[in-house]
Amino acid sequence: MTDPSSTHPSAAAPQPKFACFVTGTDTGVGKTLASAGLLHALSRHHDRVVGMKPIAAGAELHGGTLANDDVLALRAASTLAVPAALDNPVLLPDPLSPHIAAVRAGTRIDIAHIVRSYRALAARADAVVVEGAGGFHVPLSDTETGADLAEALGLPVVLVVGLRLGCLSHAALTADAVRARGLPLAGWIANRIDPRMLAPEDNLRWLAQRLGASLLADIPHQAAPDARALRFDLPAAWTA
Repeated sequence: MTDPSSTHPSAAAPQPKFACFVTGTDTGVGKTLASAGLLHALSRHHDRVVGMKPIAAGAELHGGTLANDDVLALRAASTLAVPAALDNPVLLPDPLSPHIAAVRAGTRIDIAHIVRSYRALAARADAVVVEGAGGFHVPLSDTETGADLAEALGLPVVLVVGLRLGCLSHAALTADAVRARGLPLAGWIANRIDPRMLAPEDNLRWLAQRLGASLLADIPHQAAPDARALRFDLPAAWTA
């Protein structure tokens, strides 16, 4: 586990008006879509809004440069352009679990380096949305996970729940894991990824009761989702 005292932002460091860490119940539940939608919603209230994907595994050539599709989506939803070293400090070529992708790339994931990048990014912005990789406990190395990164950043967490069979247990376990790290669960986003799911409304009611946090958005299933069109119900404190 990362020592929080070595990586938590200094009280003297410039802070954005709002920042959060987005995690999900699993890989492929729509964290990037939800994060981009959240960025668009925040941009209606803040001038300098930026997304950060600290660790991206899986890169392809875009205009002669290796880039990750999730990173590009967050940049497209941001109103503030920053150097790649700040919004995506760790880019790994292979689309694998970060700890495996890092070994294959001959590197290691340094949480302290990511926190420094976040601080530099946050000093420029009014609002920052940090999208984690995979699920909350995705391995970053043999000894650290995404939970260690979230704890080191010290940000409130937004949970994206991919609505499908099994999501209730995954959501409850993730919410418990977030709070066990001393982090607030600031809200959750429902993403209807399985159009054939039975009783989705019953699942939503259970989640609302069990998670004990605000439902920020209910994303309908769409063949070609548009992050700009998503409707969010943001707490007043996020828009001030």
